Amino acid sequence: MTDRLPVIDLAPFVTAPRSAAALDVVARLREACHGPGFCYLVGHGVAPRLDAAVMGVAREFFALPEAERRALAIANSPHFRGYTTLGGEITKGVSDWREQLDVGPEEPAAAVRPGDPPWRRLRGPNQWPARLPHMQPTVLEWMRAMDAVGLAVLRALALGLGLPANHFDDAVLPRGDPHLKIIRYPAQARETDTRQGVGMHHDSGLVSFVLQDDVGGLQVDLDGVLVDAEPRAGSYVMNLGEMLQAATSGYLRATKHRVQSPPSGRERLSIAYFFHPRLDATFAPVELPPELADEARGGQNADPNDPIFATFGDNYLKIRLRSHRDVAAAHYADLERA
Repeated sequence: MTDRLPVIDLAPFVTAPRSAAALDVVARLREACHGPGFCYLVGHGVAPRLDAAVMGVAREFFALPEAERRALAIANSPHFRGYTTLGGEITKGVSDWREQLDVGPEEPAAAVRPGDPPWRRLRGPNQWPARLPHMQPTVLEWMRAMDAVGLAVLRALALGLGLPANHFDDAVLPRGDPHLKIIRYPAQARETDTRQGVGMHHDSGLVSFVLQDDVGGLQVDLDGVLVDAEPRAGSYVMNLGEMLQAATSGYLRATKHRVQSPPSGRERLSIAYFFHPRLDATFAPVELPPELADEARGGQNADPNDPIFATFGDNYLKIRLRSHRDVAAAHYADLERA
């Protein structure tokens, strides 16, 4: 069933964005993001050495002694940066069986004044393992490369919606607030196996990219049918977040997905890159061409308990607080009392 997830070659758009071949990419990308909401992206321009380097340093990180990983606990950080133990993140009320390191732009903690929106606390430094001094430059170099991919995809989607290519640029330039997860999914013990590597969810931002190893497990919910996004060498699995769904009144689709735990004796490694807008960016619905507007499903999620907020920072903080109750308790207890 993986043939239900199209393969999009971005190279013609990157190299000659006004060419006929590029316009074909624009049309195919729009249809992929309107239909399944997921695709395989190739021709993205990221050097294979960079993909290999970031996967290599991920393996090194998870090979560190547990005490060294736990020293970087995400609960240390109001910015949700750091290490999460197995079962330490929650999706839909169930613990996810994965361990991970969360990373964002490397910057000092933002000054937060009384009356500032709570999402201002999300900006700040990362936590890095002292034993792997090359990890920080490797990961940040890969993130910069992925920023270029995200911007190209965003501009192609804008053109596909009948908008100027730079329509969404203000949300990500001169900076966005991207997020990276370096993730390990081990097998679960047979007697306690929930199969939940990470539970069914939507992504919150603009565009997400997943670099996978050769162990499957990522599944996409296409109108009630689960489709395996099996690994394909040289590709990223790409999907959209809720901000583009809201901005297009549902013409573009933030599709639910999950990861199932690998079978006994295996583990899965992946790098998930979330090309997010600035935290203060707001997304009002754009005016679509009539033929596209007729196929817009509505921008809100079907679940009334899971609203999409117009300001990205509000939307993102909502999800992070729900997923990491330890960080919420340590750094956002005032929101619980409000």
